[in-house]
Amino acid sequence: MPTDKPLQISRWFLRLAGTRIFIHHQDRIPPDIPLLVISNHRSFMDAPLLMAALERPIHFATHHYMGKVPVVNHLITQELGCFPIDTPDRRQHSFFHQTIPLLHNGAAVGIFPEGAPPMLHRTPPHTVGEFHRGFAHLALRAQIPNLAILPVAISSLEETTYYPMPTRILSLFDPTEPLFQQDGNHPVVIYHGVRILIGHPYWITQSDRQSYHGKQGKTAVNQILHHTHTQITTLLHQP
Repeated sequence: MPTDKPLQISRWFLRLAGTRIFIHHQDRIPPDIPLLVISNHRSFMDAPLLMAALERPIHFATHHYMGKVPVVNHLITQELGCFPIDTPDRRQHSFFHQTIPLLHNGAAVGIFPEGAPPMLHRTPPHTVGEFHRGFAHLALRAQIPNLAILPVAISSLEETTYYPMPTRILSLFDPTEPLFQQDGNHPVVIYHGVRILIGHPYWITQSDRQSYHGKQGKTAVNQILHHTHTQITTLLHQP
């Protein structure tokens, strides 16, 4: 797969969708280094939007079930360079195992730390849920020089939401996911106009890594969570 193919596909898709994109604070994007891109998540359009805004391919961690759907699996893995994580009992191991080599090779990895709930329950455009902590543990555990965590806010200006299928259908592909065992239809958010707001990166230092392996490990993780969550929340409410 050509290294820029996911970026080309993302640009093509957004042009086809007619989505108007306004990018703010591009000067905050660290150039050509290993990068963890952290963002809020409400739409299947979020990954292409982030690639287009950062102007580089991003390998996104996706839900386990997406690796089980034949056409979807080909699209996200072979065309967009994403990687489904494993079932819940092996999720953290799978996440670390697939992510660390990408970062060691200087790639950008995208993570939506709110997980699946905002995709399955229609949420207001400018709210952010609680973050899972896995990406912070990854950043502190991986011995990767010049690693930065970049918070990015996706702020919808105009959108349409469709409800094309029952959520329970997804349990055919991943029966282990309790979120799929609910009534109602799966929301699909289409952006017509959207702002991409880049936050201040958090650089992982040797001091951070040492703290993680010592008594201040929990504090080091919480600092990263606080920085990224606060940055995204603040940017979403920026006029």
